[in-house]
Amino acid sequence: MAIWDFVKNAGKSIFGSAEAATPATPAPAAAATPPAAPAATDDSHRKVEALKAELKALDLDGNDVHLTLKGDTCKIESRGADRETMEKLVLAVGNIEGIAKVEADLPEAETAPVFHTVQKGETLSAIAKHYLGSADKYHAIFEANRPMLSDPDKIYPGQTLRIPQDA
Repeated sequence: MAIWDFVKNAGKSIFGSAEAATPATPAPAAAATPPAAPAATDDSHRKVEALKAELKALDLDGNDVHLTLKGDTCKIESRGADRETMEKLVLAVGNIEGIAKVEADLPEAETAPVFHTVQKGETLSAIAKHYLGSADKYHAIFEANRPMLSDPDKIYPGQTLRIPQDA
């Protein structure tokens, strides 16, 4: 199983806060402090559900995709997804604010996937020139990152992108 690092404080914000997700209830005056484990479990469950909703919105929610969240690390398991879909799942989850690492098994391939973390001031054209030899090949990077990208001009520092090897 491979692990990919992401910029934890960059990405789409989908989690909100636990306080915003649960209704406020007044605490009894003499109540003991509840154990931390159930609250942490509830928060992890809420975050996994938010991740699943995001994958569904991106049409990446195959029936066999299973997510496990431990702290800021998300493990993705899927038996039916092809390599391209698994790479997109890794990026879709990793580019969520609050996720620092994604763990997944990718189907076998001759070459390891190439990911690039966007730096301030970079464009898809500059990234394409660096990896693919021509700025005109930016559209190949854009297409390799759909549906996570909706516009080639809307990338941001800290975002991780797939670099296609067959472009």
